[in-house]
Amino acid sequence: MARLIAFLRAINVGGHTVRMAELRALVEGLGFNQVETFIASGNVLFSSRATNLRGLERRIESRLRTALGYEVATFVRTAEEVAAIAGYSPFRPALLKQAVALNVAILDATPSPEAQRSLMAHQTEVDQFHVHGREVYWLSRGRQSESPFFKIGFERALKVRATVRQLSTIRTLVAKHGLTSGSV
Repeated sequence: MARLIAFLRAINVGGHTVRMAELRALVEGLGFNQVETFIASGNVLFSSRATNLRGLERRIESRLRTALGYEVATFVRTAEEVAAIAGYSPFRPALLKQAVALNVAILDATPSPEAQRSLMAHQTEVDQFHVHGREVYWLSRGRQSESPFFKIGFERALKVRATVRQLSTIRTLVAKHGLTSGSV
């Protein structure tokens, strides 16, 4: 049985409050095992025999839309993929020392070359981006809420659905739950 992580958008932000016990129960109701939440921002770990991750995303989205009454974009990754996200370091140490924030946008598809060029057009001395498969690493040397890119966002720039997490959150999730390339 594979260990999987669902990153959910619109959980406990923008007036959408969901208790973690309720969220666990909703995901358990889909027949998944070992369901856990990690911090109250829409990170759900679970085990499943299913191999169609896109299908799992749609099942979770449908269940949450019905139960919560609004759209909850869902991005499922394997334990191995999340460990790889946590371990990937696209920026030089000197840049990291200057960073105020380092986030990862988790995407539902690899952005096209055209979309990647569109994103890179938003790079400044403050904001730098690095696309790596279905993730984009965003290093910011200033407050992201004050960045011009903050108002544009990954979905508009890349034309794919996205949710964003601090890289430190993903690294803590990996460490706390022992996620590695051999996680089961």
